Amino acid sequence: MSNIGVKRAFKYRFYPTHAQAAELSRTFGCVRKVYNLALAVRTQAWARREQVDYDQTSAMLTVWKKTEELAYLCEVSSVPLQQTLRHLQGAFTNFFAKRARYPRFKSRKKSRASAEYTRSAFRFRDGRITLAKMADPLDIVWSRPLPEGVEPTRVTVSRDSAGRWFVSMLCDDPSVKPLPVTDTAVGVDVGVTHLLTLSTGEKIANPRHEHRERARLGKAQRALSRKAVGNGANRIKARRRVAGIHARIADRRRDHLHKLTTRLVRENQTIVIEDLAVRSMVGNHSLARAISDAAWSQFRSLLEYKAAWYGREVIAVDRFFPSSRLCSTCGALQKKMPLGVRTWTCACGTAHDRDVNAARNLLAAGLAVTACGADVRPQRNTPGGQSATKQESPRREP
Repeated sequence: MSNIGVKRAFKYRFYPTHAQAAELSRTFGCVRKVYNLALAVRTQAWARREQVDYDQTSAMLTVWKKTEELAYLCEVSSVPLQQTLRHLQGAFTNFFAKRARYPRFKSRKKSRASAEYTRSAFRFRDGRITLAKMADPLDIVWSRPLPEGVEPTRVTVSRDSAGRWFVSMLCDDPSVKPLPVTDTAVGVDVGVTHLLTLSTGEKIANPRHEHRERARLGKAQRALSRKAVGNGANRIKARRRVAGIHARIADRRRDHLHKLTTRLVRENQTIVIEDLAVRSMVGNHSLARAISDAAWSQFRSLLEYKAAWYGREVIAVDRFFPSSRLCSTCGALQKKMPLGVRTWTCACGTAHDRDVNAARNLLAAGLAVTACGADVRPQRNTPGGQSATKQESPRREP
């Protein structure tokens, strides 16, 4: 069997020249303009109960370029403009499939500044990338090499709110292969005091990256609030200082989660987690900040795609499964278990750590699903009769 590999993005920071920065900024503006124009047309058609697809908006783009008002669209590469129309089509596809909300207009201040180039709009030669409409290659900081013999099939250039420039290269990476099969399984309970509690009894501390930077962030935000509203140089500097702190927090959090998820995937064949409704949980104003700082959704996302890459299995147990109230020794179900109760003793005499007990119950429920199928209900007294769900890694074609 031949290994096709997986689509994998490699992201690097780069430092553009003044000419490149100006060209990319123009491209970002044109991409945003075309996206908003096409969204407005499709929204108007939607109000009339008509549908406009990608081919129609692509034809409209040709017409827009010929008008005097939008003639500046011809000054940038046409590929990012076509790609943004494809992204809009994907957004509507997800909306009609009820996987996402209705597409929103892009804002110059709040939306991500990015442009996507396909293979026809960039040149990759001798490890250097040159984009369309540019004479010189990008000055990329190669923090890690691309896999040997691999070339990017798509390039996305972006600028974050802190003013940092990044280039992301999408590649077919044949080096990603399933890991050797093991018989190890682990239950994982996420929390705020401890980020992860494993069924083995190990507890992984929550770094609380945002909490550690809260004083510095507050000082920078107060300084920003004192600047005159507008586009003055001092306000721009203050805004970027705030954005830089947020960026450092996000970078540290993402790095920590990458290390944790990689370790879990390498060490375990089966990983059982809880299917939490994080979006609803952050509605609790007393816990919203801590939950957001823990980034439970990001943890699950990283865990699932790495498990799919390396032939592991992730099982999500229904959020209504009483993992904390169920005794992992005798199976007795407690009527109540307030959040303030961290340790408790069952009638059978077993003393439980709340989080460790929950992780062990999640593991048992997940293994029951693996052994008997996805329709098995791990606990009869589960409210509503919800069951665990099994998520397998996709099969690889020969």
